[in-house]
Amino acid sequence: MQLRRGIYAFPPPYVGEQPLQYVVANRLVRPSYISLQSALSYYGLIPEHVASVTSVTTGRPLTLRNEFGRFLYRHIKTDFFFGFRYWQVSQTQSAFIATPEKAILDLLYLTPNSDDEAYIRELRLQNLDIIDIERLRQLTARANQPKLMRTLPHLLAVIQEETKGYVPL
Repeated sequence: MQLRRGIYAFPPPYVGEQPLQYVVANRLVRPSYISLQSALSYYGLIPEHVASVTSVTTGRPLTLRNEFGRFLYRHIKTDFFFGFRYWQVSQTQSAFIATPEKAILDLLYLTPNSDDEAYIRELRLQNLDIIDIERLRQLTARANQPKLMRTLPHLLAVIQEETKGYVPL
């Protein structure tokens, strides 16, 4: 099956395990990593199911559709292309996925008017105990984006409110 010009996958009768959407997304556009709502959903940070796989790339923005789903690619500057890891997403497959902290920063960076506290609250972020506050601060400083610097206090306030009173099991 052709997934994109020059990229193919074996159809179901000829392969044991089909590639997962995150793996396909990484291969369709290089360099790229899973981020934004897809990564937030992967970590359980937002309550919504995300139908499309959203990635960021230093290349041009792009939307692709094939047998494996719909794939969205958002452009970021080369200087902002960091904060991701190679995660094992199944027993035999791995994909580049933003850390939870970077996924939030990517979303805030790419969304207009996201430096407003109301926008952060509208995200309905949950399970914020997995956020490493120090890493979030370091990534924000490394990004060196005024918008993210303005947004960080609002984001930290929401994280503190949500994690206050919870005891890890």
